[in-house]
Amino acid sequence: MKDIVKVLKGTGFSSISAQEIEMLENYLYCIDERGMIVKRLSPSNSHYYSTLQNAKDEHKLVELTEGQYLLPGFIDLHIHAPQWAQSGTALDIPLHQWLNTYTFPLESKFEDTLFAKKVYSHLVDTLLANGTTTGLYFATVHEESSYQLAKICAEKGQRGLVGKVIMDDPDQNPDYYRDNDTQTALEETERFINRVKALHEETIQGVYPVITPRFVPSCTDSALDGLGKLAEAYDVHVTSHCSESDWEHGYVKERFGKNDAQVLNEFGLLREKSVMAHCNFLSEADACTFKEKGSAIAHCPISNAYFANSVIPIKHFHDLGVEVGLGTDLSGGYDPSIYSAIRQTVISSRVLEDGVDTEKAPEDRGGRSNSRVTAKEAFYFATAGGGESLSLPIGRLAENYAFDAQIIDTTISQASMPIFDENEPLEDIFQKLLYLTKRENIISVWVQGEKIANKKESYTYNGEY
Repeated sequence: MKDIVKVLKGTGFSSISAQEIEMLENYLYCIDERGMIVKRLSPSNSHYYSTLQNAKDEHKLVELTEGQYLLPGFIDLHIHAPQWAQSGTALDIPLHQWLNTYTFPLESKFEDTLFAKKVYSHLVDTLLANGTTTGLYFATVHEESSYQLAKICAEKGQRGLVGKVIMDDPDQNPDYYRDNDTQTALEETERFINRVKALHEETIQGVYPVITPRFVPSCTDSALDGLGKLAEAYDVHVTSHCSESDWEHGYVKERFGKNDAQVLNEFGLLREKSVMAHCNFLSEADACTFKEKGSAIAHCPISNAYFANSVIPIKHFHDLGVEVGLGTDLSGGYDPSIYSAIRQTVISSRVLEDGVDTEKAPEDRGGRSNSRVTAKEAFYFATAGGGESLSLPIGRLAENYAFDAQIIDTTISQASMPIFDENEPLEDIFQKLLYLTKRENIISVWVQGEKIANKKESYTYNGEY
């Protein structure tokens, strides 16, 4: 037990694949000083009871109580951090108008680092409290406030992947909010990469720099080319928007004569560590390019309903072999909870499969067959799929994965769940967790083996930390 610093006992749920969930009843999770799960023992394992007793004797045991369950921490692959300040507003107009009327004026305020710290601190606290242990963030064009976001993630214990946004095209961006010029944008990006890499070395859970062209319309060819070269030189993550809406998809086709995916690929921005948000209008050839390059889709079902003019056939792309995770897309998506993204993923897929025109017979409504996403698949996207998209050992309650977890209390008075049968099948409890969990139910959040957010000490712990 000398290499094990904590042992957590409880019933949890973890994805084996998009179709199969492990029901981990009363398992032990043995966590080392690096915050990794080095051993996972079922009650049938010959070492289970000796490990449990040793953990008690050495004051290392954390034990969940009746009605509490363990889920992996959620991975949010698309967050506009500055837009948290406008979440829940201005969702009733087209994307291009929304950006220029509301979003760009707000993001320009983040030149003020004090304002940035206030918003970003509140956002990271909120995401952690909702079970998000890893976030992939767009910041703004401002290098210093973008770095402050990475620092806040590091200090609060969230695994953050943060990008200084690139918007250098003077014809497509407002005078008051854009990079000064292409060369400055690239120099600041390279400096930002090195600063965050240094911060990463001091952070147990890791913070990561991300190359972040806002989207193809906001960047010159020179900037896209330079960012592709930086991605190759530093082997860092890349994120952007891809074929999000009719307007953006159409603009790129008019400018380049091809889809976003092919443009991004030709500039070296589709890579193993690339995550592209939305991707609603990918063609079959685009999806094959994503698969070939190992690039992932950040599926944002809530914001797609407002701005994407479509429902993405996300199951089809995943079945083709494209990696998929979920994103809230704050503030195009209004809710900071990945639970809502899970639910909307399922709902949107049903709409796509069935069609929506009630004046037509069911067989004529224009639905797309084999589009339905199950709750298990949506959970996979939120956890294991997100980890695979980022090429990081996160998203599973499994050996050799980081212990990122949320403890859900189904009995908490202000948000108790309808579980009345003491022998209710774990399969049914799992579904209730996905559909009914509220922020109040998430009593504790752990990142890399460290407890981060806690609202109620109702599990048993006989150690000290």
